[in-house]
Amino acid sequence: MKRKLESELRDRLRTSPVVVLLGSRQVGKTTLARGLSLDKPTHYLDLERPSDLAKMADPELYLSGRSDCLVILDEIQRVPDLFPVLRSLVDERRRKGEKAGHFLLLGSASPELLQQSSESLAGRISYLELTPLQANELPMGEESLETHWERGGYPDSFLASDESESLRWRDDFMTSHVERFLPQLGIEATPLLLRRLCTMLAHQQGATLNLSRLGSSLGISGKTVRHYLDLLEGLYLMRILPPWSRNVAKRLVKSPKLYWRDSGLLHALIGLQTLEDVLGHPVCGASWEGYCIEQIALAAPRKTIFSHYRTHAGAEVDLVMEYPNGDVVAVEIKRTLSPKLTPGLIESMTTLGADRGLIVIPKGEAYPLSETVNACGLWDFLEGRLEVAR
Repeated sequence: MKRKLESELRDRLRTSPVVVLLGSRQVGKTTLARGLSLDKPTHYLDLERPSDLAKMADPELYLSGRSDCLVILDEIQRVPDLFPVLRSLVDERRRKGEKAGHFLLLGSASPELLQQSSESLAGRISYLELTPLQANELPMGEESLETHWERGGYPDSFLASDESESLRWRDDFMTSHVERFLPQLGIEATPLLLRRLCTMLAHQQGATLNLSRLGSSLGISGKTVRHYLDLLEGLYLMRILPPWSRNVAKRLVKSPKLYWRDSGLLHALIGLQTLEDVLGHPVCGASWEGYCIEQIALAAPRKTIFSHYRTHAGAEVDLVMEYPNGDVVAVEIKRTLSPKLTPGLIESMTTLGADRGLIVIPKGEAYPLSETVNACGLWDFLEGRLEVAR
């Protein structure tokens, strides 16, 4: 499947000596990297394969003999000691006039979990994130939206032959994380506790974070829960949406909101196999909210700031978007085709200084609810048919 990031990845390889393609496991990083057609040969190493890892016993000797290739190193987080060697090789090739396209690193951990790269390769490295399939990458466009929401965007889940195969893949995916990948990051908790935490977080989709309550339910400290959440966020599994805050007189809720980034994983953790199961479950509204927030965030311009707004009096906005040009848009997400304009939204927009308000609904053309607030189907908004950033 054609990925939107491919052209940008090519551009980065033409201008940067080291490009890191990050993202959750199984989103297609290896497929994208190995499918690149470039003006130079590529050499691929999987650092989770013992035979490839053995070649890195003397990485300087091995890699220096492949200066004519783009070397692709998969699962780079497994060998963080490579970063100083890569810095040395990059600097040596730069002195010879070879400016870009030396190494493509693939990893399943965020730059914050790969601190060695930012420290050792500062000024020589460029980061890109490959996400699960986005809504505007779907082969059948708007017709695929509900399947995408139900199964999520991981290619093997989305393209499964039926619902049971898709759910089984997602169950196995979560099992591999709680039994293998999270312990690799130093978590000493049992797989059973980690699975319980993930399931509890699924039932808390879209709720404000309460560390002490989560910790007491699991028999661990709130500080430990915070550490686990940071790791789940660093593995691109969760989105922690911060609260909007300014120096205002209103009493605002100052806790972030939690979302599983992939709705398919959320549904698997709760045990929902079909779209009918999702529609009949209490998590339906929060699941749709999280799905829309993720798709909107992925389609928004770079450096857009996202937050949520909520007062103790009950006024709230699901998503506040602060665009790089200074525009502020207040977004409400509703699982209905006949949304109502509420006084709370108007009041919140005044406090936020929002230029526009938007109520996102499952489908339908945009239409005005007031001079400053429109209703719009998710697909039309993602396709840019409603201009919100001037």
